[in-house]
Amino acid sequence: MQESNFKIVESDIPQVSDGEVLVKNLYLSLDPYMRGRMNEGKSYAEAMRISDVMVGGTIGVVVESKSPDFKVGDIVLGYFGWQLYGLSHGRGLLKIPTSDVSLSAYLGVLGMPGTTAWVGLNMIGEPKAGETVVVSAASGAVGSVVGQLAKEKGCRAVGIAGGKVKCDYVVDELGFDACVDYKAGNLKENLLKAAPNGIDIDFENVGGEILDTVLPQLNPHARIPLCGFVSQYNVDQPYALRHFDAFLISRVKLQGFIVGEHMDLWPQANKELAQLYKSGRLKYRESIAEGLENAPKAFIGMLKGENFGKQLVKLADL
Repeated sequence: MQESNFKIVESDIPQVSDGEVLVKNLYLSLDPYMRGRMNEGKSYAEAMRISDVMVGGTIGVVVESKSPDFKVGDIVLGYFGWQLYGLSHGRGLLKIPTSDVSLSAYLGVLGMPGTTAWVGLNMIGEPKAGETVVVSAASGAVGSVVGQLAKEKGCRAVGIAGGKVKCDYVVDELGFDACVDYKAGNLKENLLKAAPNGIDIDFENVGGEILDTVLPQLNPHARIPLCGFVSQYNVDQPYALRHFDAFLISRVKLQGFIVGEHMDLWPQANKELAQLYKSGRLKYRESIAEGLENAPKAFIGMLKGENFGKQLVKLADL
C-alpha cells in the first residue's frame, strides 16, 4: 500500500434536511481493521469500493441541526469516516458529555479499542487471578488496555512490542510485569523467561510469527481471543503456522470476535473503563497526525508499527 492509493476529493458541505444533523469532525480514528475492508473476498463486513470514503470512527461537534434529538454544540461519537463533515439522521450517533476527559479518549481507551480489550479479555479470555496473560502489540490502543485489565484481575501481564522504548513504556508506565521486544531477536527464549509458568491467555493482535512462537508455550486449556492479524494485512504470502498442533495438544480455545457484535456489553464495559480511567488506574497514549491530508501516511505507518498508542488524526479544533 502506498499514499498514492488515496486521494482527497473536495465537495460541497451537505445541506441539512428535516430530521438531520450536520457534524464537523474533530478527530478521526485510524485502526488496523480498515486495511481488511480494502480487500476483496469473504469477510465479516462488506468490502469497500474504489472511490468510497474510507470508513472510520469520528468524534465531532453538531454545527447545524434539524433534529429534535440534537442541538448545535453537542459533541457526538459517530462513524463518518475520512471526511471533515458528516450528515446523519442521528442513528448511530452517541452524545458525549463535555468534561475534563480529552475528547480523543472516546476514540481510544474509552471507545471502541478499550471496549474491544474488555470484551475479548473478559468474555473469551475469562481471566483468573494468578494466570499469565500475553498480549501482542502491547503498546497499542487495544493491547495496552488488555494488560492493564489483566492486572486488575490479578493476572501476570506480559506484553510483546517492537523496540525498547515501547517495552519500557509497557512495563514502567502501564504496569505490565514484563515485555518482550520482538525486534531484539530471541523471541522464543525471551518469551519463556517472561512467562516461566506458561501462558494461559494469549490476546492476539498480530498473528504470524509471533502467534506461532506463543503456541508451544500455551498451558492446557489456554484461551486465545483473536482480535487481529496486523502482521498479515499487507503481505503477499500469508505466514503458515508451524505449531498448529498446539491447539490439540493443549486443548486450546481460539475464538475470533468483532466488538460491534457485542453492543449489549458496551454499557458495562464503558462503565468499568471510565471508573478505572477516572481513578488513574487506566493509562493510555496517543499518536496524533495533523490534518486529513496526512491520514494515509499515518495509516500506513500504523500498519508498520510506527505509531505509539492509539493512532488518531486531528481534523479541526472545537
